[in-house]
Amino acid sequence: MAESLANEVEDDIEEQQLEVAEDSNVELRRIRRVLMLTFLMALFTAVYFARSVLLPIVLAIVLTLTLLPVIRAGERLRIPRAVTAMALMAGLAITLFVLGYFLSGPVTQMVEDAPQVAQEVREKFAGIMDRVSSIQEATTQVTDAAAAAANGGEVPPEPEVVTVVDSEPGLVSQAVSGLASASGSLAAALLLTLFLLSSGDFYHRRIVEAAPRLKDKKKALTIIRDVERQISRYLGAITVINIGLGVLSGLSLWALGMPMAAVWGLMTFLLNYIPFVGNLLTVGLVGAVSLVTFDSLWDAALPPLALIILSGLESNVVTPILVGRRLELNQVAQLIMLAFWTWLWGVAGAILAVPFLVVVKAVCDNVDSLQTLGSFLSGDPGTKPDEAPQKATTGPALDSAPYRTQAEAREDSPPTQAPGDVRVTPLVAE
Repeated sequence: MAESLANEVEDDIEEQQLEVAEDSNVELRRIRRVLMLTFLMALFTAVYFARSVLLPIVLAIVLTLTLLPVIRAGERLRIPRAVTAMALMAGLAITLFVLGYFLSGPVTQMVEDAPQVAQEVREKFAGIMDRVSSIQEATTQVTDAAAAAANGGEVPPEPEVVTVVDSEPGLVSQAVSGLASASGSLAAALLLTLFLLSSGDFYHRRIVEAAPRLKDKKKALTIIRDVERQISRYLGAITVINIGLGVLSGLSLWALGMPMAAVWGLMTFLLNYIPFVGNLLTVGLVGAVSLVTFDSLWDAALPPLALIILSGLESNVVTPILVGRRLELNQVAQLIMLAFWTWLWGVAGAILAVPFLVVVKAVCDNVDSLQTLGSFLSGDPGTKPDEAPQKATTGPALDSAPYRTQAEAREDSPPTQAPGDVRVTPLVAE
């Protein structure tokens, strides 16, 4: 009897201890979520206020990841890394200077003529605007009558009109100040990119050495290589696509009689780096200038229609072919990332939104705990039953495998070594 009673007491004590442990685990998980949320809020606040410092650094990192394959190709030809890096940065700086010089005059003129263009567009749509105004007046009358009936027949007083004096600087001065700030950030980014490209695999080694175990070293090196490969492939393909789209857009607008067709082609090339919004902005600007330029509404509709057709072919045919299924991204995720980084960093954030998303997806594809997020970011996360993991860490074999098998394939095979790579060799067994 006493023994059974003692057993029951021990069982009760064990149950209470399990309940206490479970409650403690729940509380710990809640505390971790709160701490993570607090950390993310503090991080994004710091990123927002430190954008003038962080923007050149982030841009330099993106340029470095994009141009590293060119540096390694030069090393295979026995060209020193520093020489290739200096040649690339000099060519990029000269190209940007020429583009800026070529665009400065027309863009300044367009900014100065913007109020006049807007006035002429309003005059073109005067009839439609008059109808909208009449509808608004009728709506106001109905609203006043309803308010008078509610107040016992008294007509509410008209709101007092307050004249606001605009003390903001003009559009030209704002454009000049923004251009000066962007030029400074770009120059700092190019200088930092030169040092990063010339440093070799120094930072790769430091990241690998920071990992405590051999397994972690392999995974860190695999993630670095995957991020580098995907960023360089994505930005390289997008740059080629944008060049082709800009050339075709400029030629099409020139054939249709649009003024400054070469400038519109360059603007199409630059704005197409911003997903979704860039094409809409280009079509809107071309449509506004076309309405002012041509007398016939049909002639004015042809230039923006041509841009819409070219943009549709680019986004639905050319980009999927050149970028490939491996780098297809969820459009909802792109929109969310675009809105978020535009809110944080403005135009620069809009341009860097998709490269950020590519980096996040590359990390998620190599970390088991982030596979769910990686499947959401993927454009086509579905797997085919006949696909199997390939024993490769880079190249078409791995790219054709489903996203869930890629991490397994990388885990089972050692990282491949490119010229200048850091080779991780097992010295001590785990």
